[in-house]
Amino acid sequence: MPISLEIVSPERLLLSRPVDMVVIPASEGDMGVLEGHTPMIVMLRGGTIDLYEGDRVTDRLFVNGGFAEVTPERCTVLANEAVPLAELNRTDAERQLAEAESAYADAAKLDTAAEDAALDAVQAARARVEATAA
Repeated sequence: MPISLEIVSPERLLLSRPVDMVVIPASEGDMGVLEGHTPMIVMLRGGTIDLYEGDRVTDRLFVNGGFAEVTPERCTVLANEAVPLAELNRTDAERQLAEAESAYADAAKLDTAAEDAALDAVQAARARVEATAA
C-alpha cells in the first residue's frame, strides 16, 4: 500500500501524491519511510529525497534542510527549498558552496549559534554540489 507524501515550502504545497516509499535525508542519515511507519518528527539535512514506485526511483528532489513529520499513513516534508535534481546547476551549486564556506570562515567563533548555522549552510551547499553529479 502506498504512503501519502506531501512536500511543503513556506510559500506553497510543492508535491502531494502517493508513493510506495520515500527516502529522506534525516539529520542522522537517510531514512526510508513506508506505510505503517512509526510516528516521528525528524530534522532534515541538505540532500536528496527519493520517491519510489515499486523498486525504482521515479523522482528525486534536493532539499536544503527542514523537518519531516512521519505517521503510519503520511510523510510530510517541510522544507525551506525543494528543487527537482534536473533543475540544479553545478556552476550555481559550486558558487553557493564557495559563499557558504566564506560565510563559515567569517562566522564569529565565539558565537556558537552563528557558527552552527553557517556550518549547516556549508553542508547543504556540499549536498547540492553532490546532487548535481547524480
